Amino acid sequence: MELELTENARITYEKRYLKKGAGGEILEGPVDLLRRVAANIAAIERSYGRDEAEIKRVEEDFFQVMAAAYFLPNSPTLMNAGRELQQLSACFVLPVEDSMEGIFTSLKHMALVQKTGGGTGFAFDRLRPAGDRVRTTNGVASGPLSFLKIFDAATEAVKQGGTRRGANMGSLCYDHPDILNFICCKEKEDEITNFNLSVTVSDEFMRKATGADPDPYYTLVNPRTGKPHIDPETGATGRLHAGEVFDLIVEKAWEKGDPGIIFIDQMNRSNPTPGIGNYETTNPCGEQPLLPYEACCLGSLNLGKFSTGEGGVDWGGLRRVIRTAVRFLDNAIDCSDYVIEEIARMHKDGNRKIGLGVMGWHDLLVRLGLPYDSEAALEVAEKVSRFINEEAKACSVELATERGVFPNFERSIYNTGRPEDRVRNATRTTIAPTGTISILAGASSGIEPYFGLAFLRKNILGGVDLPEVNPLFLEMAEKEGFYSEGLIQEIARSGRIPPEEKTVPDRIKKLFKTALEIEPRWHIRHQAVFQKHTDNAVSKTINLSRGATPEDIKNAYILAWEKGCKGITVYRDGSREMQVLNVGVGEEESLKPSSRPATLTGHTTRIQTPLGNLFVTVNSADGKPFELFAQIGKAGSDVVAFTEAIARLISLALRCGVGVKEIIAQLEGIGGYRSVGFGPNRIMSVPDAIGRALAGLVREKSGEGTDHYNSREICPECGTGALIRVEGCAKCEACGYSEC
Repeated sequence: MELELTENARITYEKRYLKKGAGGEILEGPVDLLRRVAANIAAIERSYGRDEAEIKRVEEDFFQVMAAAYFLPNSPTLMNAGRELQQLSACFVLPVEDSMEGIFTSLKHMALVQKTGGGTGFAFDRLRPAGDRVRTTNGVASGPLSFLKIFDAATEAVKQGGTRRGANMGSLCYDHPDILNFICCKEKEDEITNFNLSVTVSDEFMRKATGADPDPYYTLVNPRTGKPHIDPETGATGRLHAGEVFDLIVEKAWEKGDPGIIFIDQMNRSNPTPGIGNYETTNPCGEQPLLPYEACCLGSLNLGKFSTGEGGVDWGGLRRVIRTAVRFLDNAIDCSDYVIEEIARMHKDGNRKIGLGVMGWHDLLVRLGLPYDSEAALEVAEKVSRFINEEAKACSVELATERGVFPNFERSIYNTGRPEDRVRNATRTTIAPTGTISILAGASSGIEPYFGLAFLRKNILGGVDLPEVNPLFLEMAEKEGFYSEGLIQEIARSGRIPPEEKTVPDRIKKLFKTALEIEPRWHIRHQAVFQKHTDNAVSKTINLSRGATPEDIKNAYILAWEKGCKGITVYRDGSREMQVLNVGVGEEESLKPSSRPATLTGHTTRIQTPLGNLFVTVNSADGKPFELFAQIGKAGSDVVAFTEAIARLISLALRCGVGVKEIIAQLEGIGGYRSVGFGPNRIMSVPDAIGRALAGLVREKSGEGTDHYNSREICPECGTGALIRVEGCAKCEACGYSEC
């Protein structure tokens, strides 16, 4: 049989999932892959007493729901089932104990998990603060940040299974003595690149931060002693103002997207096994609270497939697929080859957590004729999420009757004596990232609104770049008669329907609003409704426009807490400056240098360098740096030549839209033969001096020079697509690359 695949899905299968030979040749097709996975996951039925005919029937059920893209498991299952690795879970949490042995055991376990395609979460709460006493060596501790950087460097060296790069969550509790340094630790974009960061906050902190508690101060706690932290320099008890800490979190999230927030009390209120332990952190994208050494098998339903075509939902069809998916995920627990014995004990022989989630939510809303930002959409979200949660639990009860409850059942909240609580799995539902599997399914990501309605697929062989258009929009455009090549090219250029476009009905414009056109409160309300009926948590990015203020982010964090979310991740459009591209997909056009106006204004700065006085002139256009000239020494020398070359390249970068902060980050700190620096400002080299001159201009203009409206990071894999931020991670729609 042939699968109905988009071109994007076909490319993603070939690049990321299909079995390959030693020379890179493809050894299977998409159908072969799904047959392999279905057979592998169904085979475990034999250990539960099923005969061969029943096993074949289950195998065919598994194959059919995947082949029709009604349901797909997480990527490690597609990659590894029936192959050598056989590690099938996507997310893990590993403990970080306050000892060298504990820290480096966790580092080793991280490498083993990531090698097989899993993502790892770490709470660094237990590590003593920087400067604290180390009794065994009579030295001082380097603190959690130093070890966070070691974990980050190790992840950089581990390529997950040859197909997935490492992904981590690093969290620190708000009352840890090093919390302020943690909040600020990703100010430089080339540091700690393999971690999402979150601050773990309590309800008490949020009450103090929002003014609900009249006392805004709280005490820092030394995790080594469990007592109030004493500042080693002043001898004073460490106390912080919750409102100021909250504002710092908001400021850094506004600047770079990190840190997010974990509402730890909300998570632990829904902890199904408090007798085993409390949650400390989550997996990399925040959707899976896990105890130390726990794992979870994930999969997602494609909701866009369950429209009746008459404005309704196919509840019967959805029920059948849910039950097949829950059985599939429970089987996957037994089929998985756990690389660490402690994980096997906690997952397979402990809580048997699964996480059934969704993708294609915006697709379903479009088919139902409901705008994402509408009360009607939220009403459907309530019905759909409740239905999935109830049906998943009912199926888990049936599996418990057939196979037994999960081993830690007696120490769980389900040990009530009621038959309806005798479940096979401690949790059943999670809204997880669907980065690449949503591409395979041709579905919108998770519960996210569309990020863009079209992008240009780059032809790497030099042919014509062709627009890839949202299939539902294309279907409606052709059906209702407003399709035109010009319209599609315009949408591909900007990513959305131009507001002034007269040929597209207003009703269609409302249905196809994109993430940045939808107010943040609607994003949060969707997350909160799904969270209400989800056992674990919800992975979602609250996308904000470039012009959003820190106050907008602050309000989003507060609303998420008030609405019962378990965590929140925000991303302000264009706030990361590395490898920028313009929104939409006219990338090639956007990277052409802007034309130089006839007249520009600027100013010149003199800086002392180890090689003599350097004069840096920066000219601006529309309030933004546009070109740079630099002069040093006498004409004809090598120093003059390389100084002029640097200036020309910086001017070209500025005219192409590269952010000033990124240029500064690349230049500042470059050392010459006087590594200690020269002159009153300790200038280390000519590049360092130019970087500092630009930095002074940025400070003087209060950040105006960093504005590059609607910018994007370039995909590190294909080098042409723009990374979008959805579901708590970055994703390239052009090639299928995903951080998750």
